[in-house]
Amino acid sequence: MLNMPIVGMFRILVFSFALCLLACSSQTETASDRAPQIVIDQFGYLPELEKRAVIRSPETGYDAGESFTPSSRYAVINTATDEAVFEGAPDIWNEGRVHEQSGDKIWWFDFSAVSEEGTYLIRDMERRVDSHPFDIALDVYTPVLKAAFKTLYYQRAGFEKRAPYALPGYADGASHLGSGQDPQARLFSAKEDASTERDLRGGWYDAGDYNKYTSWTANYIRTLLHSYIENPSVWTDDFGIPESGNGVPDILDEVKWGLDWLERMQNEDGSTLSVMSLSEASPPSAADGPSYYGPANTSASYSSAGAFAMAADVYAKTPTYREDAMRYKSRAARAWNWAEANPNVVFKNNDAEYGSEGLAAGQQEVEGERLQKKILISAIYMFKITGERKYARQVEAIYKQINPITPWAGDGFEGDIAPTLLYFSRMRGVPSAFKTRIRRDYQNALTGENGVLISVKEKSHAYAAPMGGYYWGSNAAAARRGSVFTQAAQAQMRGASEAEFKNAGLGYLNYLHGVNPQGLVYLSNMERYGAESSVSEFYHNWFVNGSADYDSTKTSTYGPAPGFLVGGPNPGYERAECCKTTCGGYGAKMCKRPVLSPPTGQPPMKSYAEFNDGWPINSWSVTENSNSYQTAYIRLLSKYAR
Repeated sequence: MLNMPIVGMFRILVFSFALCLLACSSQTETASDRAPQIVIDQFGYLPELEKRAVIRSPETGYDAGESFTPSSRYAVINTATDEAVFEGAPDIWNEGRVHEQSGDKIWWFDFSAVSEEGTYLIRDMERRVDSHPFDIALDVYTPVLKAAFKTLYYQRAGFEKRAPYALPGYADGASHLGSGQDPQARLFSAKEDASTERDLRGGWYDAGDYNKYTSWTANYIRTLLHSYIENPSVWTDDFGIPESGNGVPDILDEVKWGLDWLERMQNEDGSTLSVMSLSEASPPSAADGPSYYGPANTSASYSSAGAFAMAADVYAKTPTYREDAMRYKSRAARAWNWAEANPNVVFKNNDAEYGSEGLAAGQQEVEGERLQKKILISAIYMFKITGERKYARQVEAIYKQINPITPWAGDGFEGDIAPTLLYFSRMRGVPSAFKTRIRRDYQNALTGENGVLISVKEKSHAYAAPMGGYYWGSNAAAARRGSVFTQAAQAQMRGASEAEFKNAGLGYLNYLHGVNPQGLVYLSNMERYGAESSVSEFYHNWFVNGSADYDSTKTSTYGPAPGFLVGGPNPGYERAECCKTTCGGYGAKMCKRPVLSPPTGQPPMKSYAEFNDGWPINSWSVTENSNSYQTAYIRLLSKYAR
């Protein structure tokens, strides 16, 4: 399929079967709790930016029988006094036409005029229907940012989670440090050969599985470092991780955890190993199976070069890590030089042709245009730390070849390519004509005839977050779309004001925070942070289906840890292919259960359900988390936090 999932289309039968055994007694096969008629950002709004409530009347989809017609009198109610501070009439969207992507008829109620800090709700004064409460405050998103960022700590492999850093219920010993595990990982094709052992401890679990991918980790490092340099004041030293209080912004400490693992994955010749496959259990410290790695490949080495190069630039400005920065610069050069000298070293994990079945889940290998995009991105950071024109020339050559900035540049695997090029255009030494072209193409993608800002201004999307489509990982695409606008605001692009760009990006943040047909905050377990309705369960091998402690906030002692962004609506959801014939054994029994609707048979934006079954139900294509989703969301959110 065109939009291949970043966390992979295949799961290992062995661990999936184990998950299914846990799932016998507990599965949610219903939609999320029905959304309220009035949906808002459940955390709140910034005083100076737009504020909009969406009133919805479901016309098609699982909630089609819950139609609603708002009155002409709406008010913003101060919850402390129960008095109206603003009144107005909602405006019907698109002359009352049903929005095809959501199946809803929509009204908008704009209350941007309300800027005084406080706690409020939206009330239909005649129908006596209220929204969830929300705050207006300068720092309304800061606690949310801290919770979302904390998920990376929970994703650390080989690291003990303990109080006070881990919330009650989520303490766990260091995982994957036993005999034959990460400190003694072996090459997947030489499992009995002790001479292939490597110490590859550390890094982050990539998603709901515990595997670790070099190229993707490199992307997470870059995205987090951009989050830092784009708004450094929000990144303080008190985010509640073990390194807090050491005088270094916590985001740099967390990124270093990823960099430490990336260094272990680099060979002496500069190449980097491609992938690691880790065993699963709940909690992670209970995993006792061996760890295996895949060989070096060109794409992982190019990706690593870019991550090391950006880290060298950022950490050189931090006294605590200046020596590390020098080492990163050397590693970047070695990785780039090896990849350039070995441009066609391909390795596909979990692939029968390569004899790598069962080695991790997601396919990390790329070729063709996607490899060219990786090279372009990494060349930008190599140019930044070296100033060598050969890297700038390579960026320009690939740019002319693939034209990477389009109106939908925020979508897809290299969805940060447009902001990365905008970052490049602001560097010293880039030819002025090329700088001009990048900025012109970026501006046209936003404000040109078919630009995405035009879609926002023309209110083409009922929930104010225009998307090219909904597919595996659609929430990550929404986050990246929003960042395309925040980058334009920071770069002072023409064609719109800074406020217009920031408001456009905010629409995507509001969408992820509850302004959607589910009325659901797409982050896990966020009630303690102000959300009235957030994700109660999602696919993760720690927060596994059937767990008395972690399965769901509704049925388990703790439910999943807070702050994880899930994949989001995906009308392409399907059970395992073998369900069309027989999956055998327990899988055959699972396949006899009714097909979930939602996510099937719904308008795209309603193609979401709260479930976390493993194989062959395959909930991961809808509800699984991924560090790719998480870091894209963190980057967007950090532009609105104080």
